[in-house]
Amino acid sequence: MKDANANFLRRIYGAATAAASPALCVPPSLPKPGRGRNIIIGAGKAAAAMAVAVEAAWEGANFEGVVVTRYGHAVPTRKIRVLQAAHPVPDEASEAAAREILSAVTGLRPEDQVVALISGGASSLLALPASGLILQDKILVNQALLASGAPIGTINRIRKALSAIKGGKLAAACAPARLVTLAISDVPGDNPAIIGSGPTWMEGADYRLIATPLASLQAAAKEAGMETEILGDALEGEAAVLGRQQGELALRSTGPKLLLSGGETTVTIGASRPGRGGRNTEFLLSLALALDGARNIWALAADSDGIDGTEDAAGAIIGPDTLTRARAQGLDAAQYLTAHDSYSFFQALGDLVITGPTLTNVNDIRAILIT
Repeated sequence: MKDANANFLRRIYGAATAAASPALCVPPSLPKPGRGRNIIIGAGKAAAAMAVAVEAAWEGANFEGVVVTRYGHAVPTRKIRVLQAAHPVPDEASEAAAREILSAVTGLRPEDQVVALISGGASSLLALPASGLILQDKILVNQALLASGAPIGTINRIRKALSAIKGGKLAAACAPARLVTLAISDVPGDNPAIIGSGPTWMEGADYRLIATPLASLQAAAKEAGMETEILGDALEGEAAVLGRQQGELALRSTGPKLLLSGGETTVTIGASRPGRGGRNTEFLLSLALALDGARNIWALAADSDGIDGTEDAAGAIIGPDTLTRARAQGLDAAQYLTAHDSYSFFQALGDLVITGPTLTNVNDIRAILIT
């Protein structure tokens, strides 16, 4: 979709993701290099970009390290090794990365310092099975959890129970060295025990949140320069249900106004074989049906990491003519929603938002423009 309102929404999304850029967020919270060894470790979709920010800030210092990020999210580094593994379901590279990162913090002394760079996606990228389990056990559980529609907090609690590195176990391995964690939150409520399943979180930890969903929504509101209401930065539940609810709210609202929200919705697949799509495109397809061609409403929903689900799109955009154009192509929006095939629907219309990896992750960005 190419019009002034669609371009405005793309700009709003860009402001939200830019506010969580590691180059902007890492330096102010990065500690000074310690007098002993300085080890950088990390995991998540933003881990490689965070490592680059550390290297720039610590120019001339002595340090080493290793981080793991999602396939396709790596960027060149000079001192810190960047590994890549699978997301959202772990693979053998996830287990190998976990073992290498544990090895990097083994045998440290009190004068040493570890800086951990944690962001969303770390749960899958650091996969070390607990005693008595094998990687395939974790893969099967992850697949079942992702299809279940369970909230991310519940999913990560189960992941921690099955892991030899999550839930503070990596933090324990760093002792007696000083440990400082810099984290980009992608979870509702910004609970450090849930971000990446909390590998470096424990009571009393030096844990620094450097980017959050709320801060990104506030940056988007500032960029908008108009009346804006932030509906919440931690909204959960079924994507299609939230789409209907926000559609009803938008229809009751008087413009000009911008409605912003964040959080992490879910899509419960059930027994049927799903089509292609993610929670943001599913939200938008439901929203479009609820708006039913309202002439004054446009909307964008996209994942801040640039990848909605497992497809190549961050999300999509809808406008007053979305359903009309769909019908002209013989597309039944309701059927696509039932089949969880929202990506295919918006792909056919040419309304996907494709950014590539943004190298950060503060969860979903949803914006509804009422003119």
